[in-house]
Parts: sequence; structure tokens; C-alpha cells
Amino acid sequence: QVRLLQSGGGSVQTGGSLRLSCAASNMFYSGYCMGWFRQAPGKEREGVAVINIDGGSTYIADSVKGRFTISQDTAEKTVALQMNSLKPDDTAMYYCAARVCTWSKEASSVATNPGSFNIWGQGTQVTVSS
Repeated sequence: QVRLLQSGGGSVQTGGSLRLSCAASNMFYSGYCMGWFRQAPGKEREGVAVINIDGGSTYIADSVKGRFTISQDTAEKTVALQMNSLKPDDTAMYYCAARVCTWSKEASSVATNPGSFNIWGQGTQVTVSS
């Protein structure tokens, strides 16, 4: 059974940093797009950062550009989201997700369509207080 196991998250004050990690198991790591989505109460799920594992293209949402970074560790089959300069607006449940992607698939073309991702992690809460 394919699984995505998330770790990290928690509560910080404005300006603080957190790191989320997502480990894939029972899954061919190659041939996938993996990324992070978030959902705040009363809002739709939105793409935060996505990476094409093979092609290397990345997508970072405008709302977090310059503050968040997505990276991958091929050997460990993990994708991480480093979140710096956190703001209260970043408060949400964060989910790791994966879907099959060809190497040429631009990460930006799938990041705005969370419904196209069919493998999801368990979610982790990120809370930023002012």
C-alpha cells in the first residue's frame, strides 16, 4: 500500500520557522510530482509548493514565495517544505500529496489542481500566532 507519512509542523509565533517532511513508502519515487497543499477553516485547499521528482520543475505559490522552499531527497524518498518568516495567514492544515507525472510535466500545471493528486498524507497542523 502506497503511503505518505508526514512529520513536522506545530505552533510558532510570527516570523518563526517550521519544517515539514513527507516520506513515501511502497511507491516508486521516480515518475511522480509531490507537493504540499494547505487548507484553512472555511477555505479551499490550495497548492503551496510542488516539485516534479524527475523533471525538477517546481512551483511555489505567490503567497509564500521567498519564504517557503521545497526540496527532495531522492535517496530517502522524502520531500520537505521549509517555512520561514511565518505569518498568521499561513495557519492551516498542511497535506503532502503525490500523483504520477511525466518528467516533462510542469509542476505549476498540477499545483493548482489538488483534485488531480490521488495519494495523500495524514495532514499536520501549522499554527502561527501574532
